[in-house]
Amino acid sequence: MALQIFSYILHKGGGVDDSALELVTAAHEIDPDASVTALVIGSGTDLYSVCNEVAPSYQNVWKIDNRDLSYANGEVIRGLLPRILPKGSIVLVPHEHFGMDLAPGLSVKLDTAYLPDAVSFEGIEDGKLKAIREEYSGMVSTHVRCDISTGAVITVRAGAFKADESKGKTGEVVDKTTEALTGGLPGGARRFIEIVEAEVGDVDITKSESLVSVGRGIEDEDNIEIIHDLAEAMGADVSCSRPIVDAKWLEKSRQVGTSGQTVRPKVYMALGISGSFQHLGGIKGAPFMIAINKNVKAPIFQVSDIGVVADILDFVPELTDKIKEMKG
Repeated sequence: MALQIFSYILHKGGGVDDSALELVTAAHEIDPDASVTALVIGSGTDLYSVCNEVAPSYQNVWKIDNRDLSYANGEVIRGLLPRILPKGSIVLVPHEHFGMDLAPGLSVKLDTAYLPDAVSFEGIEDGKLKAIREEYSGMVSTHVRCDISTGAVITVRAGAFKADESKGKTGEVVDKTTEALTGGLPGGARRFIEIVEAEVGDVDITKSESLVSVGRGIEDEDNIEIIHDLAEAMGADVSCSRPIVDAKWLEKSRQVGTSGQTVRPKVYMALGISGSFQHLGGIKGAPFMIAINKNVKAPIFQVSDIGVVADILDFVPELTDKIKEMKG
């Protein structure tokens, strides 16, 4: 019997997050014959746009429309979903800050298994889902078995699955608002006040087509200069991972990741960056990715189009000189 799988759709300002199509691939890796339904929660015209955008990729779209849900509050939403989800459902949620807030409590509410940060699935055996997780910043892969006999809530790492670009028959949009709000909105201790956008520095990396991004492999603040030289030679902008900002070597506005900026470049060069899910979660749009790292086991190589095992302190100046030579 085919599983019933639900994907929680992240969206903002009427635009759908890249994870929406990645979850389609993840669902079919769990069960190729599964019925996959999108869960879309929000309000107004933005919600309408999101439903229409994901409908061609999902067999069904369930929406909950209420103005008090215009901002995703995990505390409220994990009280709503058990009212509409069938028993034994598998719920896929992107593994980012909201998903990590929503998923554990939702699994408790549904009385199901909880599997965090999955990067791959290997089928089902004896009622147990075989999955792969990465630990210690991707240095170790663990093979786990999750009992899904009563359902499960699973967070899926961003970028771990290719986006399913295939389009089928447009799924039916079903309004579940009345059913979900029977008894009113669940109470919660948290209250949405406002969204404060991150400050934009001298360069807005969210609009950059090419990024040269530097991580802790640069070792010293004085070495940042070679990254700027390479970026200038390439006609790119400089960005970084969180350790560089924490060390105050570059400003916060240049940080890529779930706690920094979300970028959509055409080319992304990762220099001395290990490739944690927090960093990769800020890279959208499937750019051409080049990674240079002296650690051959760095997780960044798993998602890169080109990987070079080298010390960036030696490699970057040579690459810069070569680019300048080619440009004359």
